[in-house]
Amino acid sequence: MKILHTADWHLGQTFYEYSRYDEHVRFLDWLRRQIKERKIDVLLVAGDIFDGPNPSAESQRLYYSFLRRVTAECPALQIIIIAGNHDSAARLEAPNPLLEEMNITVRGVVKRDADGDIDLAHLIIPIYKPGAGRSQADININDIAAFCLAVPYLRQGDYPPAENYAQGVQTLYRQLFAELRDEGKPVIAMGHLQATGSEISDDDRSERTVIGGVEGISPDAFDAQIIYTALGHLHRPQRVSGRENVRYSGAPIPMSFSEKGYRSSVVMVEYEEDKTQIHQIDVPPYVRLLSIPDRPAVLEEVLEAIHELPDGEINARSPYLEVKIQMTEPDTSYKYKIESALQGKSVRLARVVAVMPVQKESGLRAVSYEELRGIRPLDVALDYYKRKYDEQEMPAAMKELLQEVISEAGKE
Repeated sequence: MKILHTADWHLGQTFYEYSRYDEHVRFLDWLRRQIKERKIDVLLVAGDIFDGPNPSAESQRLYYSFLRRVTAECPALQIIIIAGNHDSAARLEAPNPLLEEMNITVRGVVKRDADGDIDLAHLIIPIYKPGAGRSQADININDIAAFCLAVPYLRQGDYPPAENYAQGVQTLYRQLFAELRDEGKPVIAMGHLQATGSEISDDDRSERTVIGGVEGISPDAFDAQIIYTALGHLHRPQRVSGRENVRYSGAPIPMSFSEKGYRSSVVMVEYEEDKTQIHQIDVPPYVRLLSIPDRPAVLEEVLEAIHELPDGEINARSPYLEVKIQMTEPDTSYKYKIESALQGKSVRLARVVAVMPVQKESGLRAVSYEELRGIRPLDVALDYYKRKYDEQEMPAAMKELLQEVISEAGKE
């Protein structure tokens, strides 16, 4: 049995107002070829199919076109998809009656029975041997190669009663695994969550973590007998807490400049006669992310670095550019100068990051109301300027203008 694990496609994402449609088209074409060439039996997609709960028509066409083409080219392929925190669970599940005819199962909603108990069977998906029947009338235990615990991103109330989120999620996985303990078949788990012991991106809002790590799920939630756990949510490909068979596949394209050093990948799992082999397959980089200079620098050095960039026309494969500038004094013209220097360069300017010097502690002190009254407004402004701009004195023209403003305000 060959399994391919991927996650966090974020179809429809715009990168600083640039569409990433072309990158997603190229990735899905590559993924389809990998499935065919490597004779994959099961494709697991661990959430965040779309970048938001209301995906554009273009993003949905891309998604369903991929599913149609890959199942037409690989009729024996089984696909299991779970919703992530960016997806609309109900929207993702809505086409299930049609998708199930293509051997595709989507789980986004945690259902409950009339008594309010979680429908565990809804989250347990049989993985069939190639050529086995799919209708309920044809199902035979001998046709089942394994079971998958297809657990989508869990929101409040989606898990059994517990003291906190982490305990509730852990209890649900344990209940699901207990349902299969006597089946004698391999078990695979899926999840869209933040596991403790994992590394997150430095500056990525899409990896939504909760302050204090209260959503961190211990990898102990996944029973040691589970042959592989396919996770989504974090964009860095990684094993969790050193467990070889508990992994994030990572996002196929970088979602932010903090991810430009990641090796985008998918994971292939081969299981045969109680032996599991796990391979990380690198996704080709489609568009580069550049940051210049390596560290924030003054404007003159930034312009020199821009001069070294390649000339040419801008197209859908031109690198995204982040410019980092160290500000030493107020300057409203730096963006114009940077944009002018980029004319004719084959890059797409995504953002300019202006870094201010570390502010020093104020020299002004007031421990009483009388002392506070004795501090002049202009002194406050001069003190702030010196701390912000590394002990530089405020220019005389600015000082005069401020004094005029303060004087006018005092007349009111």
